[in-house]
Amino acid sequence: MAKLGKRTTAAREALAGKMNVSIAEGVSLVKANATAKFDETVEIALALGVDPRHADQMVRGVVGLPNGTGKTVRVAVFARGPKADEATAAGADIVGAEDLMETVLSGKIEFDRCIATPDMMPVVGRLGKVLGPRNLMPNPKVGTVTMDVATAVANAKGGEVQFKVEKGGVVHAGVGKASFSEEKLVENVQSMIDAVQKAKPAGSKGTYMKKVVISSTMGPGITLNVEL
Repeated sequence: MAKLGKRTTAAREALAGKMNVSIAEGVSLVKANATAKFDETVEIALALGVDPRHADQMVRGVVGLPNGTGKTVRVAVFARGPKADEATAAGADIVGAEDLMETVLSGKIEFDRCIATPDMMPVVGRLGKVLGPRNLMPNPKVGTVTMDVATAVANAKGGEVQFKVEKGGVVHAGVGKASFSEEKLVENVQSMIDAVQKAKPAGSKGTYMKKVVISSTMGPGITLNVEL
């Protein structure tokens, strides 16, 4: 068996007997074990009792974290005319139409969120195979297909997080940075859990939230005891 590194050994010792803890204690442990030389992202993973292969068990949604994510979000907007100008004024990083489509098709994807006006969806639809797997495809259900592009851009820049259950029934998301105060991280974690709970699909049977784990980028996972 490979010898454990000092960081891993110390983390295990710190977490001994401390599983299924409250959100507040979990956040405290995550911060204490975020010892990398960069500002680690605090992440959450929610294991759900759903099978996303069935349409009535798909879980997806959007949540505005009260304290933001600590991440700079690059936003692209597909729009023309006045709506393109509105997007630019709102702070969108990239704005375009067919020209932006060609850029994406060439493999150049320099954005983290994609927004489109409804009239642009025939153009954006051609990018489904490129944007879909990256969870970047605009969708009216999460507010990224809209005529109110200014608000959509502001929300994306301000800490709004989109989530979608993966094949294994798990939702992953970043909920802040290790440099955030414990209070801010607790608020963000609670908001994320609440949003996923509200997104419970009609087809979900039995236990919906099976396990909730938080961690930092390089730190160990902490299992939370939340009311499910």
